Amino acid sequence: MRTNSSTTVSEEIIFLNLVLGIASFIQTGAGILGNVFLLWHYLFIFLFVHRPRPIDSIFFHLALANSIMLISKGVPQTMVGLGLKISLDHIGCKLIIFVHRVARSLSLSLACLLSGFQIITISSSTFSLVSDLKANASKLIKPLCFFCWILHIQINIFVFVNMKNFVGSSNSTRIWHMGFCSNFIPASFKVSLFVILYCLPDFLYVGFMVLVSGSLVLVLQRHHQQVQHIHRSSLSSKRSSEMRATYTILVFVSIYVSFTLANSILSVYLFEFEKSFGWLIPTSALLAACFPAISPFVFISCDSQILHFFYSLWGKKRSQDSLFPRSSTAHHSTSILTRRYL
Repeated sequence: MRTNSSTTVSEEIIFLNLVLGIASFIQTGAGILGNVFLLWHYLFIFLFVHRPRPIDSIFFHLALANSIMLISKGVPQTMVGLGLKISLDHIGCKLIIFVHRVARSLSLSLACLLSGFQIITISSSTFSLVSDLKANASKLIKPLCFFCWILHIQINIFVFVNMKNFVGSSNSTRIWHMGFCSNFIPASFKVSLFVILYCLPDFLYVGFMVLVSGSLVLVLQRHHQQVQHIHRSSLSSKRSSEMRATYTILVFVSIYVSFTLANSILSVYLFEFEKSFGWLIPTSALLAACFPAISPFVFISCDSQILHFFYSLWGKKRSQDSLFPRSSTAHHSTSILTRRYL
C-alpha cells in the first residue's frame, strides 16, 4: 500500500512539473518573441527615423532587460521543467543569478523611470523644480538609462564577490535551491538579510510605481473632464485617448505590482524553508517572468506606432487615417498628450 501511494505521489509530482515546464516554455517563448519584436522596432526607429520620441529609449532598454531576464532564468528553468538535464557548476550558477538579478532590477527601475518621466512630462505644476525637470526630461533619458545599467551591475557585484564557495561542513553553509542549479551560501545569511537585500528594493519600486501611476491616472482623468464637452459627438464611436491611456496604465501597474509582490513573498518563503514543495520553485520562476513576458504585449497593443510597424511587416499597411481615425481637432490635441505615454 505504501509503495502504491508513494508511486502515485511521484507520478503526480512528475505530471505537475511537466505542466509547469510547458507553461514556462509558452511564457518564455512568447515573452522573448514580444521583447525581440520591440527591440527590432526601436532599432528601426533609431536607425531610420529622423526624430524618434525620447521615451523610445526607455522602451528599448526595458525590452532589452526583459529579454535578458527571460533568457537567463526562463530558458534553464523551462529545460528543467521539461525533464532536460542541465549541468552547472557553482560559477555558472552564480553567473546566472548575477545576470538575472541585474536584469530584474533594471527592468523594475526602468518601469519606474518610465512612469516618472510621464508624470513630469504631462504635469502642469508651476514649481521651479518640476519646470526644470520638464524642460530637460528628454535630454536626461539616455544618460539615466545607462546610469541604471551601471548602478545595478555594481550593486549586484556582491553575488560574485561576497558569496564564496564553502567546502566545509554543513554547519557553515546552506544550499539555496534555484530549480536549475543549487548555490552554496553562508549559513549566517539569514532571511532578514535576504529581505533587506532582495525584497526591500522591490517594495520601494512598487510603492513608487503605485504613487506615480495613480497621479498619472488623476491627471489624465482631469484632462478628460475638461474637454469632455468637445467629445460628446464622438464618444459613442471611439474611446477617448485619455481613457485608453488610463486603461494602459492600470493594466501595466496591475501586472507590475501583483507579480512583483507575489514573487518577492514566495522567494522569502523558499529561502527560509529549505524543504518545501517541489512545485513552488518553478511557480516562483513563473511569477518572476510574468512582468517581462506580458509587458511587451501591453505596449504593442496600445501604441499606434508599433501597430503601424507590425502591419507594415506583414504587408497590410494602411493609411494612418483609416487605421486610427481622428474625430476632431480636440481629439488630435488630446492624442498628442497621451501619445507621450502610449
